[in-house]
Amino acid sequence: MILKYQRILKNRSYISLINNIESKERNRFFCRHGMEHLIAVARIAYIISLEEQSSISKDIIYAASLLHDIGRAEEYETGRSHNEAGAEKAEAILRECDYSDNEIKEITEAIRTHGHDGYPEKAAPLERLLCMADKLSRTCFNCPAHEECNWADDKKNETLFY
Repeated sequence: MILKYQRILKNRSYISLINNIESKERNRFFCRHGMEHLIAVARIAYIISLEEQSSISKDIIYAASLLHDIGRAEEYETGRSHNEAGAEKAEAILRECDYSDNEIKEITEAIRTHGHDGYPEKAAPLERLLCMADKLSRTCFNCPAHEECNWADDKKNETLFY
């Protein structure tokens, strides 16, 4: 059975957006937002969902995770929030990949709001999961930019959690 999120990986618009982000971040010293990060977020989010016995489907978790940073290139070009830009771009890609209106709404809302500081307890379940996995995906303990990073020391991941 092919899950819909696998269609995202083959979507031309998605591939173009990811290639653009990776190109713009090629010489970036700090954390990057390319495919490696997106897949790490998806896997961590899914592990957490299993640990918490969440009812959110793997397909929804992977779709949100794979799409959550696709607005980065626009943010670099125009200054517009990558969350807002990404939610718009994600909606079009999700439609092309046959997600339902309800699924699109859930995923794009999580993308739009995933950049909270910390793990918002009042957040929707997918938003909370995405926010947690996004932060936990960073290997601060092994990062060459550790000292120059603008993350507060108490926010940096000093060990591997997932």
